[in-house]
Amino acid sequence: MENVLGLVALACGLIVGLGAIGASIGIALMGGKFLESSARQPELMNELQTKMFILAGLIDAAFLIGVAIALLFAFANPFQLAA
Repeated sequence: MENVLGLVALACGLIVGLGAIGASIGIALMGGKFLESSARQPELMNELQTKMFILAGLIDAAFLIGVAIALLFAFANPFQLAA
């Protein structure tokens, strides 16, 4: 029983940690591409900025869904046997 709870805690840490790394890399790459494209075509900067903020919200939402799943496993553990 303690082994299952320990592995669930480890899995929750991995879900949150890897999700944060993935989200930060995705937003960093998108921000770099935004700067490149706005330097090439400054007249499109407003449209690109709007699209960048929408995509940043979607990337961040994917990370928050991972956090919610980790919290589900941490507090309402489906792998725990009913006592």
